[in-house]
Order: sequence, then structure tokens, then C-alpha cells
Amino acid sequence: MTLAVVLVEPAGPLNVGSVARLCANFDVDALRLVAPRCDHLGEEARRMAVHGEALLERAQLFPTLEAALADCRRVVATSGRIEEEALPLSGPAEALSWLQGGSSPDAPAALVFGREDRGLSNGELLQAGRILRLDTSEAYASMNLSHAVAVCLHELRRCPPAPAEPQPEPCRRDQLEAALADAEELLLEVGFLYPHTAQARLGKVRALLQRAEIRDDEVALLRGMVRQLRWASRRDCP
Repeated sequence: MTLAVVLVEPAGPLNVGSVARLCANFDVDALRLVAPRCDHLGEEARRMAVHGEALLERAQLFPTLEAALADCRRVVATSGRIEEEALPLSGPAEALSWLQGGSSPDAPAALVFGREDRGLSNGELLQAGRILRLDTSEAYASMNLSHAVAVCLHELRRCPPAPAEPQPEPCRRDQLEAALADAEELLLEVGFLYPHTAQARLGKVRALLQRAEIRDDEVALLRGMVRQLRWASRRDCP
């Protein structure tokens, strides 16, 4: 399994450097930073990275989480919140076993961590196939970013090996988002969606498709149906 650790808008260079070191400790292939709010190549980050400095220097920068996950098929996002989430919460064993169950050599798996101060939004959580919550205290569930990364990577290392039989792979994130964009355009056009509610209603569709772990052939079928329906609706217009 090729793994990318993804940090969304990290604000602390010490945390980013520590995560780079952890990636080196646990043989993580790539570090991806979404709109970082600190200098990830500054002195503080380098000091904490130690022998992970090479990973820090190779870290890829992305403007949005969607862009950072475009080439991924299996995505686990972390959350410290206890209230109802956009998708059901999973413990480390279930979520991380699923993460490493992929068999596609062309698409990395991603482990996503949110902002130090407020974590991930519901919209960002909906871009994951599983949402992982560590078994922290209900009175104070939120962990320091680098500590959460350390626990998750350690738990991932302890997971049993992936099954010998290849498991069906979910489609790539960019394919799913393209299908949803096609559907949104059609549903706005025919009046099923309205601009002020489209995001919320499409979020429910995204959650449904994430739970179904829609595959390449299935997302292609969905896009074909949407395009045919759009053609038919425009043909019938006077």
C-alpha cells in the first residue's frame, strides 16, 4: 500500500515538522499539505523533522482537500468530535484495516488530519470513505495534531495484513467528484435542486455513494445516465 498523510491547513510549523519525522518513522510514502498556514520549510519545522527533513522538502502543496485526494481511492479522515458525523464513526482497527485493503498500485491511500483548532468540516469528512475516531476521553476528545498522527500510524502498523484476495476498489476521488458535478448541473437545470440548498442535498448523495464504495464501472454508468437524461431534457424543451 502506498500511503499519503494529508494535513489540512496546519498552522504550527512544529507540528508539521513532527509529522514529517513520524512519516519517516513509519515508512509513509508522502506528506501532503492543504493550504498550510505556516512555513513548512522554516527553521522550526526542520528542527522537529530531524531525519524526516527529506519528506518535509518533498511535501506536496494543494489549494483544497479535494485536489489533494483526487488520485486516491481509499481515504480515512480523522475526527475528535462525538456528535453525529456526516458518515458513521469507525474505530482504528476497522478504519485502518479498510484503508490498507486496497489493491490498486496506481492510487495511494490517504490518511487525513484536520486543523489544530477545529478539525475537519462536514464537507471535508464527506470526502472520506471512513471516519476514524480514537478512543479518547469524552470530556476532552481533541488531541494535538502530531500526537494524533503518531497514534494512527502506530495503529496502522499493528493492523493485520490485508487479505490475500483482492478487494473491490472504490473509484478515484476525482471520478466521483466529476460524477457529482454532472448530477448537480442536471438537477439544478430540471429544478430538483436549488442553488441555496444544492450543497447540502448533494452532500447526502456523496455520503450515500461513499457508503456504497462505488467502483469505476459504476461511476461511469452513473455519469452516462446523467448525460443521457440531460440530453433528453434539453431535446424536449421548446
